[in-house]
Amino acid sequence: MIGLISATAAGASARDRLATAWPDRTRVYDGPVREAVERAFAECDQLVCFLATGATVRLLAPLLADKSTDPGVVCVDEAGRYAVSLLGGHAGGANSLATEVGSTLSATPVITTATDATGIPGLDTLGLPFEGAMATVTRAMLDGAPVTLRADAVWPLPPLPPNVTADGAGGAPPTRPGGDDPTEPTAHAPLGVPMPSTPAGTVRPDATLLVSDRVVPLGPADVVLRPPSLVVGVGASRGVGVDEVYGLVVDVLRDAGLSALSVGELATVDAKADEPGIVGAAAELGVPVRTYPADVLASVDVPNPSDAPLAAVGTPSVAEAAALAAAGRGGELLVPKRKSSPQGRPAMATCAVVRRATRGRLAVVGLGPGARDLVTPRAVAELRRASVLVGLDQYVDQIRDLLRPGTRVIESGLGREEERARTAVAEARAGHAVALIGSGDAGVYAMASPALAEAADDIEVVGVPGVTAALAAAAILGAPLGHDHVSISLSDLHTPWEVIERRVRAAAEADIVVTFYNPRSRGRDWQLPKALALLAEHRTGTTPVGVVRNASRPDGTSHLTTLARIDPTTVDMMTVVTVGNTATREIAGRMVTPRGYRWQSEGAR
Repeated sequence: MIGLISATAAGASARDRLATAWPDRTRVYDGPVREAVERAFAECDQLVCFLATGATVRLLAPLLADKSTDPGVVCVDEAGRYAVSLLGGHAGGANSLATEVGSTLSATPVITTATDATGIPGLDTLGLPFEGAMATVTRAMLDGAPVTLRADAVWPLPPLPPNVTADGAGGAPPTRPGGDDPTEPTAHAPLGVPMPSTPAGTVRPDATLLVSDRVVPLGPADVVLRPPSLVVGVGASRGVGVDEVYGLVVDVLRDAGLSALSVGELATVDAKADEPGIVGAAAELGVPVRTYPADVLASVDVPNPSDAPLAAVGTPSVAEAAALAAAGRGGELLVPKRKSSPQGRPAMATCAVVRRATRGRLAVVGLGPGARDLVTPRAVAELRRASVLVGLDQYVDQIRDLLRPGTRVIESGLGREEERARTAVAEARAGHAVALIGSGDAGVYAMASPALAEAADDIEVVGVPGVTAALAAAAILGAPLGHDHVSISLSDLHTPWEVIERRVRAAAEADIVVTFYNPRSRGRDWQLPKALALLAEHRTGTTPVGVVRNASRPDGTSHLTTLARIDPTTVDMMTVVTVGNTATREIAGRMVTPRGYRWQSEGAR
């Protein structure tokens, strides 16, 4: 919950605007300001104070305890001009909240944390659990000091600055000399990593950033990120206790030298979905429970099948099979089925541990029609998340300034779409976070189709919608797409003209508004006149036609004409042509297609 506090009428006005916009996320705290701040600080995850920053600091100072538990606080001036991330920028989510508040109230977000100011990703904002000297390693990254990256495998991290260098490709974290266990956690405590302290006055050692699911020794300038790479399969008898399941899981992970912070989920059979012992153990670990039907688990090849689970729930394996099923293709069985060992009675729980194969991430991003303010916030977020960007050179130039330092850019020219798609998928398969960009919406005559034709289920794929050229042109023309409409590309480079012609005829006969993409080039100058002639067989010469070139860009042009008067020679590949249906009208210089056909029938009376 987000607590909202104000002291004046002006502040209350902005406060109420935010409360109206976020009714399910916010709570207004009235009364004396000091008491309101104290109550909100104790009860809420975040605060937005419509007060001067100085006053807010004085009110908060006595309440501060620890940055890992204090709520994030954003301060908005009473004029609503600025949203300042004041407290808990990363841990409390105040940086992202300031951005959200700024967007909602048309205020400028003010974020002063060093990583955000320099474009370096905050390691504590990646959504991965971590252990070790986070502040020390982050400081080294900011200072340009050497930071060594050691990882079990390539993970889809955002771009890291050039002073962070990999210690070998997919190199393993170091092991403690002699192989002794660096920790001795108790059976029911989360696994941890010891943090040796640095004596005062010593020289700061080189920093190390590790990405690993293994328990590793950490020095005073080391931090380890815990990827969600482990799946724990669990089988259990009815009535098993939470302590037995949780204790077994922790013991197994400890003995294997694996971190509980890298457990992504517990997996079991459907019949055990509500078993309190399993559900409770998952809650202790802070992970979800994933279940599978018995027949699905029975089809999984496992090394240790058993008659007991086959008789009880219909599959010869629960723990191993569930873990392997949840891990997906390429999962590696690290710990075969192991039983619990309670004193004085038979075991009631089993578990197995599987490591997932690393999954890269491919975001297919639509950049919109060209104007920077039509690039969506989600697209910007994906561009800044990607460590590898793949795109057409001219599109890369449009958004190069949005990329984080260290982003690897792979660009190429026109006509190499399939090559770019293959490259993007290959980089994602290598474990990277990849953004593949296209203009408009990447799924409309753009890069999503060839990329997804190459991609399998071994990578994560995210689609980021963008404003299409048809929509941008329609907004300029008026409301030509108010009723049924279709987009048709007139390029016959990949589609035979006979197919295109059939589609144009069908749209003409169905009286559908048509937007033509790729209408005319120097080598294709007859297709647009032919398509217009096909439409003219079913529409009058006075049918409105909108012609928009470089929609939304500074050099963009548009004009409204008719089916009889349009001059195809004024059209090129940067143009979209929208042809109305029989109900479309020009009204006050705008192209309008009614949502229904009542206007047409009423006008005929």
